Amino acid sequence: MTTSSVSAKLPGKEGLWFFIAFDMSIFLLFFLSYMHERSKNVDLFNQAQSTLNISIGGINTLILLTSSWFVVMAVRSARKDRLRELARYILLAASCGSIFLALKMIEYIDKIQSGTTLLTNSFFTFYFFLTGIHFLHALGGTVILLILWRNTRKGAYTSKSMAGLESGATYWHMVDLLWIVIFPLLYLVR
Repeated sequence: MTTSSVSAKLPGKEGLWFFIAFDMSIFLLFFLSYMHERSKNVDLFNQAQSTLNISIGGINTLILLTSSWFVVMAVRSARKDRLRELARYILLAASCGSIFLALKMIEYIDKIQSGTTLLTNSFFTFYFFLTGIHFLHALGGTVILLILWRNTRKGAYTSKSMAGLESGATYWHMVDLLWIVIFPLLYLVR
């Protein structure tokens, strides 16, 4: 087999993959730090964890998984040059991102109004830190999706020109993957 007959490449732009690898490595360190601290004070972490709203966390998980499906469908539509479908799926994904952010804000407001802050205890330091950094990633990802939607409406992405779309999709999948780890780590693991 010659190299010209098989041209496997990562979707999107190469530089994005370095960013994702770096970002995921940093989050891995945060997750390991969380688990280390949790092992030193299991009762405090379990008690604090029991005050979280698992329903909102679960709904947010479903919302992000749905948004990833919309992004997959958008990329699939671009590959088939179905530009109206592409625009619709990107907008649906961005809408899911916005709903995620709104629900997370409701959760933060509820915690703060009940007197729970970053300084309440070590669990909530991790909770606000991990979910806060993820919130910023999700906010950035939602903005990226809206930019992709605007560019899609201008005809920027087709089956022959997908690097920008694939890069945005890859970033969004990273945001979702991070939440898939954060949700059980903070809300479910006892």
